[in-house]
Amino acid sequence: MPTLAIALGALVLYILAYNTYGKWLGQKVFKLSKDSLAPSIELEDGNDFVPTKKGIVFGHHFTSIAGTGPIVGPALAVMWGWLPALLWVLFGSIFIGAVHDFGALVVSMRNKGKTVGDIAGDVISPRVRLLFLCILVIALSLVLAIFGLVIAVVFRLYPQSITPCLIQIPLALIIGFFVHRKGLNILIPSIISLAVMYLSVAYGNVGWLADLNSTLAAWPLMTWVTFLLVYSYIASVLPVWVLLQPRDYINSLQLISTLALVVVGLFVAGIFGGAPIDGIRPPLEIVAPAIEPNITAKQLPLIFPFLFVTIACGAVSGFHCLVSSGTSSKQLRCETDARFVGYGSMLTEGFLAVLVILACVAGLGLGLTHGDEFLTGTAAWDAQYSSWASSKGLPAKINAFVTGASNFLQTLGISAIFAKALMGVFVASFAATTLDSACRLQRYVVQELGGCLIDLKLRKLPEPEKTQAGLEARQTSWLTNKHLCTIAACLIAWWMASLPSAAGKPAGTGGMILWPLFGAINQLLGGLAFLVIFFWMRRKKMPTWFIAIPTVFMLILPAWAMLYQIFIAAIGSDLSWIGQERWLLVGIGISTIILEIWMIVEAIGCWRRTSDKTDCI
Repeated sequence: MPTLAIALGALVLYILAYNTYGKWLGQKVFKLSKDSLAPSIELEDGNDFVPTKKGIVFGHHFTSIAGTGPIVGPALAVMWGWLPALLWVLFGSIFIGAVHDFGALVVSMRNKGKTVGDIAGDVISPRVRLLFLCILVIALSLVLAIFGLVIAVVFRLYPQSITPCLIQIPLALIIGFFVHRKGLNILIPSIISLAVMYLSVAYGNVGWLADLNSTLAAWPLMTWVTFLLVYSYIASVLPVWVLLQPRDYINSLQLISTLALVVVGLFVAGIFGGAPIDGIRPPLEIVAPAIEPNITAKQLPLIFPFLFVTIACGAVSGFHCLVSSGTSSKQLRCETDARFVGYGSMLTEGFLAVLVILACVAGLGLGLTHGDEFLTGTAAWDAQYSSWASSKGLPAKINAFVTGASNFLQTLGISAIFAKALMGVFVASFAATTLDSACRLQRYVVQELGGCLIDLKLRKLPEPEKTQAGLEARQTSWLTNKHLCTIAACLIAWWMASLPSAAGKPAGTGGMILWPLFGAINQLLGGLAFLVIFFWMRRKKMPTWFIAIPTVFMLILPAWAMLYQIFIAAIGSDLSWIGQERWLLVGIGISTIILEIWMIVEAIGCWRRTSDKTDCI
């Protein structure tokens, strides 16, 4: 019953938060209006700026921000105890994460769909724009490199997920054509798409398809990464309605319906017990400690600050500001839809993180195959989470969630084979939608960075001539060409992913070395986005008290975690470590910290120059 009570309590809390705090932000703080002209309508170009129904944008936004972050983070963080993880997810998502996403979306819509990085130059200083864009390039390169490897790893772990994920691509192209070009009502395509995707899970690993999946799963990691980045390039340069938007939408249908099945399975398990084992339904119980008492024995790092960067996307994530300001702000056709998409999507992701926690600490206890043994209860927990070192690998974290969640599904009479296939598709699809969205976002950022370089070149011209010359140069320069910018983004990510972990190791094994930095840089990006939102609201003379504390919190904690990882936990006294396989991790970490400090110094200078709280440029 405690498991059931937690799930129900979290759902009620999120509904209340959306209709109280979220409503207050939309109506009283941001003062959203149906009469405001949305960028998607004002700047409609049929490519990036495309007016779209809020339900479809929600699907794109939710699947893009979620990725595997709210799965792998909570699945590892429960080692400190399920209670700290749960509290950080609940209160972090409501008061920090959802405010961050909602704020970034509104600020972008009020600034003609510009990204947060570009807006930083307007509200703080032009130099900050360049600094922030550099940080965004680093962060998105990490996302592209790591998530390309993550999908490859998932396909190796669950070959049965390959065919269902590949089928989504032609399905999305068909949906995009008939809905956008032919004006077909979205209901019928939605039902057909959902049916096809579930059928692909049921029959996508039968006969010759099983042989195909096995062959594809055996591909080297870098072959998969190359294939995925080529796909991401195509998805990035095509008009958003052709592939990215419909694929994210139909993905959201499957993912949200799967979440609903997991919730129903959890409730059935809570009331009647899990799937029968030797004719007996085991009770659903939390088999993990509320707070881990054996921190030293399990070699856990410091809970403060590492809990708050281990769980990123489920509570707050800087990557979300790029989705809000990079793609979603260019698609919403009405300003009042921003609360549903920005605030609502983050709460949905928070609920996903709650389900991940419950799957790992309760669902896992319903049955786990460990070697040649089938374990239940605390024995299953101890086998899966014996130590930090054995649990922090990507396969271990994914397996804990997939096993626990599939146990919930099996209580509904769903076979173990179908349940695990469905959850494998669930994880791979989330990662894939993040990958193609991140590639498009990186293209925007590289183009904006190219625009900054063009502005520097033209800075000595008089203002009217400079503005006109800048516009013309952005349309013709190779620095802002969408194909060249996207290719550059993909090549950088491919190079980062291809590094070996050490001499003699295969390509691709070193890319995951960057994973420890992902959470810290992701959270740090959230702090910097909060800083931009804070200064924008300050210039507009709007109340800022509710984001002041989250801004400071999200600037200090990730930097602390990153410095600890680089200089204490990793390097220690052996400086030769830098020159071996981890030089890229150290270099990226130090560069990011320097850029953060520089940006904060610029912001402090702006604050001092604007005691009257007017324009700071």
